[in-house]
Amino acid sequence: MADPSVETIASGRCLVARVSGEMDYVTDPVLRPQFKELLSRGDRFIVLDLSDVSFCDSAGLNVLLGVWRQADASGAVLVLACVPEPLRRILDMTGVDQLLRVYDTVTDAEAVFGG
Repeated sequence: MADPSVETIASGRCLVARVSGEMDYVTDPVLRPQFKELLSRGDRFIVLDLSDVSFCDSAGLNVLLGVWRQADASGAVLVLACVPEPLRRILDMTGVDQLLRVYDTVTDAEAVFGG
């Protein structure tokens, strides 16, 4: 199994970060520093593309919330795009979708920021 990764692509006014692999307690120590580095770039608008996330449990959800809180504290806007159905259900059941804005596609998310 490949390590999870966060791959960034500058796109217009946004920084798109494609997250791949599993987001769980095992991958938490791998993902957190990658997200921290992502936020340290100082981009104003960040879209997390979760289309390649194969699994996410409560620890993964915690990572997402932590990243969102850090972005919010630094004045950045972080949203989610291409959320796989199982993860979308978790976001819905836990009410996290009330905090984290979720878009069907990266293009939809970028349009909100004046893509």
